[in-house]
Amino acid sequence: MQGFLFFVKTVRVKGNGSGITGRGNPTRKGAFFVTKYQLQAAAFVLVSFMLGCNEFIVVGIISDIASSLKVSVATVGYLVTVFAIVYAISTPLITVLTNRFNRYHTFMALMIIFLIGNTLTGFATSFPILVAARLITAVVAGTIESLCIAISSVIAPRNKRAILVSWLAAGFSIASVIGVPIGTAISTHLGWQDAFHVISLLSLVTCIVLGLLLPRNLKQPVSGIKDQLVLLTDKRIYLGAALILFTAATSYAYYTYVRPLITTTLGFNTSMLNWLLMIIGIVSIVSNRLSGTLAEHHGLKQLPKLYVVDIILLCLFPLAMLNAWSGYGLLLLLTLLVLIGGSPIQIHFLDVAEADYPQAIALASALNAIFFNVGISLGSATASGVLQTAGLTSLGWGAALFAVISLGLSVWLNRTNARQAQRQPAKFSE
Repeated sequence: MQGFLFFVKTVRVKGNGSGITGRGNPTRKGAFFVTKYQLQAAAFVLVSFMLGCNEFIVVGIISDIASSLKVSVATVGYLVTVFAIVYAISTPLITVLTNRFNRYHTFMALMIIFLIGNTLTGFATSFPILVAARLITAVVAGTIESLCIAISSVIAPRNKRAILVSWLAAGFSIASVIGVPIGTAISTHLGWQDAFHVISLLSLVTCIVLGLLLPRNLKQPVSGIKDQLVLLTDKRIYLGAALILFTAATSYAYYTYVRPLITTTLGFNTSMLNWLLMIIGIVSIVSNRLSGTLAEHHGLKQLPKLYVVDIILLCLFPLAMLNAWSGYGLLLLLTLLVLIGGSPIQIHFLDVAEADYPQAIALASALNAIFFNVGISLGSATASGVLQTAGLTSLGWGAALFAVISLGLSVWLNRTNARQAQRQPAKFSE
């Protein structure tokens, strides 16, 4: 007990009142301390975990929702598509329109709206009500994520920014490791609505934590809509956005139906499902951490090689699915590799905006979320179409097509960056 009390006494929270920086030294040599930046970073990871649970839990309980609301599994699959479309459309609009307002107040207001939408989801008794509730959360989720990145890019020391961005992405993977399997277990034993009630409780706790930790008066450039949208005319930006889109489409062209793939195609029983999903989630966390490391070492240059590997794996998809363990092993490899470019591309957006479009930092922070969800929509719609026409084992072909497009875009983006670096070596670097 005395040891525990000593540990508590040695924990020190450092940082100035505005939360602009987390730099600081412990006041006692050798004492363990926690900076204010570290607490804020942890809170943002908690937000990404919450958003991940809300968005991705449908994948784990898709069969339960279909059975409960008496609709087909393919119909519930389109719920993922609709969520992503609304997410992608609303995020840039809300991000641009709210840029003039205090970010703390905007962030907290959006969190409350999210809490309301998720709570309504848990009480849905019909598919139309479920769709309406999911749309409420979809409208604000993207802007919440973009504000997380925008604020994080200010409070984080520059040499730690790539790692923090990768941890924000890891929050979604942690949701896959913990949230989706637990949500699936709750859905199986109690009901899918109860899984969303748990997310609502988590959202409430997160709101309280953020209310206490977020800086109230972050400096932010105020600019008009036109001044922000000029960012999208930069070739480096729209090529990166397209790359994010088709990378996400690659993943969700098969991942949308990961539960039926594991249980129906590969033949694993329901009792093993949670463990298998948890392992996939752990691999996702590893992927995100590797993504952060990649972002610190000119990661964009490595992406073409990774996309070639993705294409090869996806071409092996139908053959691998003939055996339970080879099919599951292939899913693990795809989980590790397909989305590993997320952090390098996000840092690329921030670097371009900071160098040439500082008035559009918030919009640059939102691009990953916007186009990733457009990609989810494209990928999940493709998956639903392939499922209805050719079956689960053919899902890899649509994903392989998107991976080929991603390969071409990654090569094009690297060449564009190289030309730009030659013209402006002092302003831009990969």
